[in-house]
Amino acid sequence: PFMRWKERYLYCMEGVNRAAAATGEVKGSYLNVTSATMEQMYERADYAYSLGTVIVMIDLVIGYSAIQTMAIWARKAQMILHLHRAGNSTYARQKNHGINFRVICKWMRMAGVDHIHAGTVVGKLEGDPLMVRGFYNTLLLTELKVNLAEGLFFDMDWASLR
Repeated sequence: PFMRWKERYLYCMEGVNRAAAATGEVKGSYLNVTSATMEQMYERADYAYSLGTVIVMIDLVIGYSAIQTMAIWARKAQMILHLHRAGNSTYARQKNHGINFRVICKWMRMAGVDHIHAGTVVGKLEGDPLMVRGFYNTLLLTELKVNLAEGLFFDMDWASLR
């Protein structure tokens, strides 16, 4: 097969455990459970859980219903859910059409994603430094105030929604 995910998970967790033992620090790896069906993602997530990982990763391309479903699974398993932005640039990278990444940040927050890479000022997820800070603030803060430089055009109260 193309990707032997069980073996990959085992090798990853072996490395994580070896590094933790050598340094005395908590270590981790984002085991990607993305697959073609929910049944396969559940199988992969359950296996990752059985190996002792505390975080699993899914790709944006699985769709919003699947993302929210995996967020529910992660809550029940008391695991952290990381979202990989795979596919993001197909609709967020263009200046003349598509949507801004801030919209995705809000959707993912409402869907229950715990962690997402919001970009940097260099590289393929590059952006204006203030705009990137606005993305992070959108993901992290419980209350946002208007800040035009960061792309925040109105106040937002997220209450307890993390």
